[in-house]
Amino acid sequence: MNNLISNEISPLDGRYAKRLNKLPAYFSEKALMGARCKVELLYVLALNETALFPSLSTDEISNIHSALANFTDEDYNAVKEVEARTNHDVKACEIFLRKKTGIKNENLIHFALTSEDVNNLAYSILLKDYLAQVQLPQIQSLVNRLSELVVAWKHIPFPSRTHGQKASPSTAGKELAVFLNRILNIYEQLSGFLFKGKINGAVGNYSAMLSAFPNFDWIYFSDNFIESLGLIPNIATTQIEDHDCWAAYFNLCRQLNNITIDLNLDCWLYISKDLFFEKLKAGEVGSSTMPHKVNPINFENSEGNLMLSNSLLSFMSDKLCRSRMQRDLSDSTVQRNMGTALAHSFLGILETTKGLNKVQINEARCRAELQDSPELLAEPIQTILKVAGVKDPYNLLKKATRGSSVNQEELKKLVNELNLDQKYLDLIDGLTPENYIGAAEQVADRVLDRKNKILSA
Repeated sequence: MNNLISNEISPLDGRYAKRLNKLPAYFSEKALMGARCKVELLYVLALNETALFPSLSTDEISNIHSALANFTDEDYNAVKEVEARTNHDVKACEIFLRKKTGIKNENLIHFALTSEDVNNLAYSILLKDYLAQVQLPQIQSLVNRLSELVVAWKHIPFPSRTHGQKASPSTAGKELAVFLNRILNIYEQLSGFLFKGKINGAVGNYSAMLSAFPNFDWIYFSDNFIESLGLIPNIATTQIEDHDCWAAYFNLCRQLNNITIDLNLDCWLYISKDLFFEKLKAGEVGSSTMPHKVNPINFENSEGNLMLSNSLLSFMSDKLCRSRMQRDLSDSTVQRNMGTALAHSFLGILETTKGLNKVQINEARCRAELQDSPELLAEPIQTILKVAGVKDPYNLLKKATRGSSVNQEELKKLVNELNLDQKYLDLIDGLTPENYIGAAEQVADRVLDRKNKILSA
């Protein structure tokens, strides 16, 4: 029998670990150490191209490429053993790489750098890769599922509510198209997002580099190196990269979370009103005491995870943009929790997508609720009456419908007493709560067209 005991402190590493199995490649301690080593090694190769130092041999270059290609568990353990002695993680990478690569000029590794030069680039590389390889594909999955529902439900009349009360009808597909459009706004911004980086020494002035080679253009070299990593240069910094770019990214993630929370809440409410329902799954239990229940657990789980993610993202957006003078180390421990914040976001969006995969529409209930709500026609009737020149039609309809039960025959009687031209009577006579949906279908189609253009770009 397998050992099922779980001693993990965080549910991310325990209960939810299998769902998050892609994320350690970007946010684990091993991933961070590997990214640091990558920056250090690519920097050595870039220095080798400057002709400032004796050229590396073919074997040395081969060893560097081999180390770049695969940062193993054994490599990670070796770095940690060095760190246990030095009590400095970036220095441990430097010492490890001297031995790993066997290059003769060991001084090339970490030449004229400060630890933050390595750290800011390492973290930004990891965030960039996570965004491209995991986060954007996940958002695409959410977008695609929402699109399927918009297509399937864009014709189905739906009882809308404002302030929790009955309002002008819509279609179920158009209501979801609103969320689809909002998520596409964030997707567009994230898909074009570029992280920044710096590699300019202890106070951001390239001082150590220039002290050794005063006639070399270190600014140009630095910019090119940063761009080679898929980042853009932050041209003026203190010892640390200011992390404003990270804050902008976290805020986009937080906004995506907020939109998804809003979607969760509406789906939850629609389920509570029997307008939506969820497909049954054999063996699942909704309640420990009420056998009939099918709880919307995916939307609820998502809501909790996304709110937790938001609290961390908001804190990091505030904290990481502030540092005492050139630098203090309070940012170091905070940076290590970026993966926690983004993992809760990933988990939340995963749960929302699962919920949307289970949700069904109760079309009969939607139509029945609209058929039982003829008072919803007060808006179009009073609008037509305005065109017909009737005096104060708003208050006329308000008196007849507000806070009282009214049927469609009573509305027609009220209209017939106004001696309207037949063309206005025909417009009003053709109205039903089910067909009073305006341009809902066209709005849904516009969003679907936009989605296709964005995802095919």
